[in-house]
Amino acid sequence: MQLVPIRVALLLAPWLLCVAEAAPQELTGETRTYSNRLTPIDDPQPILADFPEFVAPIEETARFEAPVLVDDPEADLEVRAWRFSYNARGIIEIPNRLRSDRTAIVVVHPWGIDDGQGWDTPEPAGAAFQCTPVKNAIALDHATAVINPFLNAWRDQVGAVVYSLPGTEDPIRGKLYRSVRSTPSPEDRVNGQRELTEALRSFTYQGDALPQQLEVSTETPTIDYFRNFRGLDAGPTYDPPGFWELPIPVMKPIEVAPEDVVIYDGEGYDLLREFLQSQGIRHVLLAGYNTDMCVCSTTAGYENLRKDFNVFLIGDATLATFPANPRPSLATNAAVSFAALDLFITQVSWIRPRQNTRSTD
Repeated sequence: MQLVPIRVALLLAPWLLCVAEAAPQELTGETRTYSNRLTPIDDPQPILADFPEFVAPIEETARFEAPVLVDDPEADLEVRAWRFSYNARGIIEIPNRLRSDRTAIVVVHPWGIDDGQGWDTPEPAGAAFQCTPVKNAIALDHATAVINPFLNAWRDQVGAVVYSLPGTEDPIRGKLYRSVRSTPSPEDRVNGQRELTEALRSFTYQGDALPQQLEVSTETPTIDYFRNFRGLDAGPTYDPPGFWELPIPVMKPIEVAPEDVVIYDGEGYDLLREFLQSQGIRHVLLAGYNTDMCVCSTTAGYENLRKDFNVFLIGDATLATFPANPRPSLATNAAVSFAALDLFITQVSWIRPRQNTRSTD
């Protein structure tokens, strides 16, 4: 959830340097004619049925298959995906053949809060990430069950694993995580972890209590009521000053590898795009938090990435915000379904090695 103060989000990096560890591959500008042939599927596979506690299965019954869309020469990765079309009046499923070394996994906003690292939700009424400690615990369970196993399974095959975090690169996180600028040494990481612990655990996570009285208009009290008692206030009243300036880490359930890269919202999309392109990346498998907010509209969100890359949102490797509900399943289903109007959706079980690496029609 994008709760970082605007003044932090608008900070730009003073330099735009890219670590180019792989020669960039230029786009050819060539085109081909795609056969948009829709064939009804008589016995369709379940969609998003593997982790129903986190995302409710898709129940649309009108399902069609279309020909291969992304078709890399020497592809070694199969990514089946779907989108929804009101005009086609159903779900369209499309096989894709990708080169794994041209594919990045991007995890949006895996914030390390209430996970034992020291960055905690302020009491008695603070809000961050999923906005309550109970809901944050569900996100940590999701990362443990879905995202971390997925990363461990594919890290050695894909071209890059990237996480996005709020703010800009600071001295502590610069020692902890590889960035587009540098790779910390093992000694740096040890020192960074010690400094992170000290910084997070020395902060006082105490904000104000909820207001006991509100001044409201006699004739239109609802206007003043919601103005003075918002549904979500992540400002300094409940999240004390300095809370959002702390070095927010990657959540503990995700085992960050030395070669994984962290990018920062405040440094802008251009830097992320240039880094990915410098690594020869053309395809993005997108995961993270929260589907209805940060996963779509922050620096590493699909509204940016889909302008330059083939983006596949991993529907069960993401969670939506779920106010007024104890579980995220229905909210995530709704957010993924809405995204499917203009974005391809896949799922963990639909991302598979391709046995025959020679691309054919």
